[in-house]
Amino acid sequence: MKRFGLGKVLLYLLLTIYAVITLIPFLWALGSSFKTLSEIASGAINFFPKNFTFDNYKQIFLEQKLFPRWFFNSVFIAVVGTILNLLFNSMAGYALARLSFPGKKPLFIAILAVLMIPSQITLIPNYLILKEFGWLNTYQGMIVPAMINATFIFMMRQFFINFPKELEEAAAIDGLTRFGVFFKIVLPLARPALAAQAIFVFMGFWNDFMRPLILMSDPSMFTLPLGLNTFKGQYISYWNYIMAASMVFTLPVLLIYAFFNRYFIKGISFTGGK
Repeated sequence: MKRFGLGKVLLYLLLTIYAVITLIPFLWALGSSFKTLSEIASGAINFFPKNFTFDNYKQIFLEQKLFPRWFFNSVFIAVVGTILNLLFNSMAGYALARLSFPGKKPLFIAILAVLMIPSQITLIPNYLILKEFGWLNTYQGMIVPAMINATFIFMMRQFFINFPKELEEAAAIDGLTRFGVFFKIVLPLARPALAAQAIFVFMGFWNDFMRPLILMSDPSMFTLPLGLNTFKGQYISYWNYIMAASMVFTLPVLLIYAFFNRYFIKGISFTGGK
């Protein structure tokens, strides 16, 4: 018992140290968002500003007229993209887990093969296709190519394989169609898996820098990661504005994680296997 108690204490001590080390950069960035540029440029490592100011936040919201538009672009793309992923990935995963149709096995193998292809390889082909469609500098150019994801199709398939068939059979006896069973019985009970998927997909859209950099040339269509890059110049970087904008950028992700946190671990464990 003593050994177990000591091991547990050491484990919590290591986790606490790791948490502190992880939080230090975030706390420094939070403090720096209320500092002046000269104080940040001085190189002094202090978490609390010597001259506390809200001017950085006033600057990005009031003086930088495109910042609210960048924030809206990021929110719109991330929210719509996440909703479409939840719908289509779940439908594809359910079809692969429950339905029998010609070509099911080759299709599943193709999805697994897509998982092995780095996303960077598809950037240029995607750009050329979207250029032909006239979808550069548009919301659909950012959302449509990413509205399905092979990783989460596989994840949802694993979840639905373990889903009890008896519930679906009972619903079918009561007169529900296959779509009725899926939308009224299966999806409501798949909340843990959907929540886990929503966190990862939202963060993927929210933090994406490379695709907007390639697809968006109009400053009014920039997302927040791309917009933040405009605060860095060749001769001077406005780190005070970057820190303030970074805090605004971080807030939605923290809220999403806090809202779905109770489903997150449960969803990961459910999709891992029987």
